[in-house]
Amino acid sequence: MQGQFTGRHMLFSMLAFFGVIIAVNLVMAVFANTSWTGLVVKNSYVASQKFNGRIAAKEAQESRGWRAEIGLDDKRLRYRLTDSGGNRVTPDEVSMRISRPTHENADRVLPTRSLEDGSFLSTVLPAPGI
Repeated sequence: MQGQFTGRHMLFSMLAFFGVIIAVNLVMAVFANTSWTGLVVKNSYVASQKFNGRIAAKEAQESRGWRAEIGLDDKRLRYRLTDSGGNRVTPDEVSMRISRPTHENADRVLPTRSLEDGSFLSTVLPAPGI
């Protein structure tokens, strides 16, 4: 008889059904392991011990009245720091850290160079999408 559903057809149907489910689960597991971990800090206890110090440093910075300006100059990041009177503040060194909140593999520290006007310019272009 033509078109009869046999045990062999049922076996192949079940193998195909569960094969698709297993394949999708494996793909999702690989994506889960290679994307954002969800961790904001590596050790929350250690981070909590440093919290008050960071708040004190932030308040000390704000009491100085410094103002940071960040912008783009020919697709490169530019950073400038001024005091409350608008005069430039020239730190010895500036590092620019850019990151994606959902994928720490894209986090980068951009090297900078000092310009004559007291600002700092990244020496490399950030990756597209950042």
